[in-house]
Amino acid sequence: MNIIDFKWPKGFQSGAVHAGFKSSGQLDMCWLAANHPCAAAGVYTKNQFQAAPVQVTKHTIDQTHQLQAVVVNSGNANSFTGDEGIQNVHRETEMVGQKLGIDPNLIGVASTGIIGKQLEMDVFENGLNQLSLSDSTAAPEAIITTDTTSKKICVETTIDGQLVTVTGFAKGSGMIHPNMGTTLSFISTDANIDGATLQAILSAKIVNSFNQITVDGCMSTNDMVIAMASGDANNHPLTNQHPEFAEFVAAFDHVLTGLAKMVASDGEGASKLIEADVFHAASQVDANHVAKAIVGSNLIKAMIFGEDANWGRIVQALGQTEAKISLDHLAISIENTAIIKDSQIQTFDMDALRKQLASDNINITVDLAAGDYSGVAWGCDLTYKYVEINAAYEE
Repeated sequence: MNIIDFKWPKGFQSGAVHAGFKSSGQLDMCWLAANHPCAAAGVYTKNQFQAAPVQVTKHTIDQTHQLQAVVVNSGNANSFTGDEGIQNVHRETEMVGQKLGIDPNLIGVASTGIIGKQLEMDVFENGLNQLSLSDSTAAPEAIITTDTTSKKICVETTIDGQLVTVTGFAKGSGMIHPNMGTTLSFISTDANIDGATLQAILSAKIVNSFNQITVDGCMSTNDMVIAMASGDANNHPLTNQHPEFAEFVAAFDHVLTGLAKMVASDGEGASKLIEADVFHAASQVDANHVAKAIVGSNLIKAMIFGEDANWGRIVQALGQTEAKISLDHLAISIENTAIIKDSQIQTFDMDALRKQLASDNINITVDLAAGDYSGVAWGCDLTYKYVEINAAYEE
């Protein structure tokens, strides 16, 4: 597996325009389309107020696990918009289907932005009239809201002697605390794989990637990840019996995990990426839960921002969980500096540790001494800028 410059897998093209959802003149609408129907999979936010695009696209994918195109806008979430919002999503699929000459039931829709505003269909139509398909890779720029940068990654691997590409792009900076979904993210591949198998991989791998990030503990109404596979790499069909199945899964997982870390590191106002590694947990659920509890703790996030090694906040976050912990053999390290070993405070250089906390990437390692499972999670520090952004948020 090799990380390569961002490009679309065989069979896919894209386009991006400024439709007018954002007054700033930035790109705010894009599409990704294949030249034939593709295997498709999706996972979605568990927020009870799923946005209209989430509801419709989930239904579309669940029917046949096929898509041929996805259209995305930023600047308006089309969330909490009732039946009119649902009908507008159907109008979007009809309009896109007519322009591309494909079945509207093969089109996914995603939106991000302000909640509670009806989608401006005249603006959507304006964007659609401008959109075209090419090898342009501008789509990642068109889906960002408060992000400081676009998130994108591309890897190649070899299956049956054929070069297989997996490409992903995502958005997300605030309202990040996924649950069986992600921030908006789109994965495309030219691997030959059926929709059910692709769904199984996505559902399994989202658990330890996007579901292990948090920025602010707030779950979006619009979270969704869509995966599409064109099959144009012409490898033999991938199933779990294929001798190189694991190679594809590893490439797919690398894209998901890479995007997840990009989202965490670009949290609203963030200055540092925090990684929590948990070892010797009693179960995978415990391992994942404890890791996410560490990176999600506002006290720990503020501690990292202040570059203050107040390790008692880590102890508090651990004890707050229901995970099994050996109370006599707990170990905690910050940036490879041992703080606690066998539940005893260690001697360490506090000034040196504070200097280490000035780096952009901070690692916290915890050994629960309770089993054989491990987990990892990613988050970011809590800064004054986060409050500033969210005290007066508008597109």
